[in-house]
Amino acid sequence: MSGLEAMYQELILDHAKTPEGKGDPSGHPFTHHELNPSCGDEITLGITVEEGRIAGLDWDGQGCSISMSSASIMSELLTGASRTDALARIEEFREMMRSRGKVEPSEALGDAAAFQNTAKYVMRVKCAMLAWVALEADLKASLAA
Repeated sequence: MSGLEAMYQELILDHAKTPEGKGDPSGHPFTHHELNPSCGDEITLGITVEEGRIAGLDWDGQGCSISMSSASIMSELLTGASRTDALARIEEFREMMRSRGKVEPSEALGDAAAFQNTAKYVMRVKCAMLAWVALEADLKASLAA
């Protein structure tokens, strides 16, 4: 394992132990629940959008360290982001995860780059994507509101 991979693994475990954004999502106008039936991971994510920005974000869920830390890192990265920027980051994260580790993450993904190695393991991609898919659904619902 390279030094960078070890650092990323530690970052993922730190976020799993002390997650950012974990709270009660029910107080937000847009909530979405995602379940990964292959492993049982699940998350409910709620957002408040004000003037086109994610003004508030809370999530609750249970699952492996990959899904919980991904939700945490995503919360830290995208709370306060514009809807447009958040949707762009979600698409960029999805592209990185689908690449099986071949796509280099941009600086815009911040700590989410830690999941580049995870993308090599097909069964883990859904775990890492869970919160991002929930946020995407919430953002699309906020556009339709």
